[in-house]
Amino acid sequence: MKNIVHFKDLEGRIHLSEPVHRTANERAAPINFASFAARARHAVLLTSLSACAGLGGLPTARAEEAVKPAISEDAGAAIAQMDKSLSAPESSFTARTERVYLDETGQPLHIFQTMNVVMHRPDRLKIEVAGDDGSHDLFYDGKSVSIFSSDSNSYAVLAAPGGIASAANEVMDKLNIDFPLVNFFAVSTDQSLLQGVVGGWQVGTSRIDGVECRHLFFYKRGGIDLELWVENNGSAIPHRLIVTYRLLPGQPNFTAEFTDWDSRAHPSDSVFAFQAPAAAKQIDLAPASAPAQQGRP
Repeated sequence: MKNIVHFKDLEGRIHLSEPVHRTANERAAPINFASFAARARHAVLLTSLSACAGLGGLPTARAEEAVKPAISEDAGAAIAQMDKSLSAPESSFTARTERVYLDETGQPLHIFQTMNVVMHRPDRLKIEVAGDDGSHDLFYDGKSVSIFSSDSNSYAVLAAPGGIASAANEVMDKLNIDFPLVNFFAVSTDQSLLQGVVGGWQVGTSRIDGVECRHLFFYKRGGIDLELWVENNGSAIPHRLIVTYRLLPGQPNFTAEFTDWDSRAHPSDSVFAFQAPAAAKQIDLAPASAPAQQGRP
């Protein structure tokens, strides 16, 4: 079990992408819905796929290239094709993720999750998450977002009329729950995946589950390396993503394997509507101003 954390970029905006990795002094803790209203936000100012965290530790050549990203033509074309595929009005997929973090002794440990995602743009989303850090599901019907924890049989509901990305950020900001990869499929890649990229190119090709894929590599400001495998065709559907944090102790990484992509399904609105189990307890959230009054950062 682990304590989910989130982070801000230098402009203070909340982002959902790869999880921040725990340092050696941070211990794991289960998700506790009952403490949402009173718990202060655990903001960690570390680099992320969306953050601009400086160039310390990067070779000089890379720092100079930061002014103008040097992305090869084949890698750029593959990302453009993937972006188009991920922008489909309706889609569903499964992602199996692996996070590496350091425990209090500096020992690398792993956390595994499985995510089942169904999306109808611009304002319908369902995510079912199960893994070593517990189970929690997200339902967004265009008006409100509901988070349900089967471990504690409790749920919380937030008003979120602004669309998928806005709803996801409401969850992150107010409930302190991480849904990895949300930026990967909820917004365009030039706003999340490739933001902060200094350079990138195609390494070669390889086969994943019998499908020929392009193996792409990108390096980002803040010492983050990103590898991406996308189908070697016009759709460029992603099959694998690996993010390595070079400047953090132990160089931890995050891996996601994608399967079962489907952009032809037509889920009904009922799929995105949350129906609380009869014995489930609703958690009443404090007003947004309450945490700030308690000295919340």
